[in-house]
Amino acid sequence: MQCLWGNTTATLIIFPEKKCVGEKQPMANIMDHKSLVNIMPFGLCSSLSNPAVSSATSAAQGVLTPQPCIPNTLVPWDSGKTDILIKKMPGLTELSQLRCEWCGMITITDPGQSSFKTRNG
Repeated sequence: MQCLWGNTTATLIIFPEKKCVGEKQPMANIMDHKSLVNIMPFGLCSSLSNPAVSSATSAAQGVLTPQPCIPNTLVPWDSGKTDILIKKMPGLTELSQLRCEWCGMITITDPGQSSFKTRNG
């Protein structure tokens, strides 16, 4: 995954107890959005909507000062695949997006499962 405001990628964490597996990997659904549980930090955040970045930038007299990313993901993923249910919820695809409250948009850069990719819609 990649966040618009982060400077590194992160791996989506899916717990083995899901017991829904495709290509020997756990499959994710739209409810796998919890910060620091499913969504790990993306290195340094550069969004001025992030209070830590805003504070540090103010202290540096307006010079953008990125701070450690702590994702703030309160709502489920958008664009889940409604015809593929995983634990009764739409599954994630490479088209799914997750909003961070610090104005970031998290996207899937590698879905990890070639046969689950959405082709032509």
